Amino acid sequence: MIGFINGCFDVIHIGHVEILKFAKQNCDYLIVALDTDERIKNSKGNSRPFNALHDRKKVIESIRYVDEVKVFSTDDELRKIIKEINPDVMIEGEEYKDKDIIGSENAKKILFFRRLNGYSTTKILENSSDR
Repeated sequence: MIGFINGCFDVIHIGHVEILKFAKQNCDYLIVALDTDERIKNSKGNSRPFNALHDRKKVIESIRYVDEVKVFSTDDELRKIIKEINPDVMIEGEEYKDKDIIGSENAKKILFFRRLNGYSTTKILENSSDR
């Protein structure tokens, strides 16, 4: 059973680890797709990503719940990856419950993970700049 999740995974925190753990508990083989640096910069501003794609990819690959890592830079590339994988399950954060999820038409099932209170890369980076 193939699972799929995508995201920036910029500054890894316990929320990321827990969503990856949840994803792996619901599949046999977990594929993670990472946004390119340019895509993150376009969506989150010039100060992001904090960590470059090469580093983010190495960190995600080292997490025991992850079996494979792919990279995408556009919505169309993401759709293509998901269509090729044809995952049994896609995992999304609960904040996407009422949103249009790219590629969801190619997944057999979507599971939503409840965000852990207070864990957000944006909040972590904002707090670190206050020091």
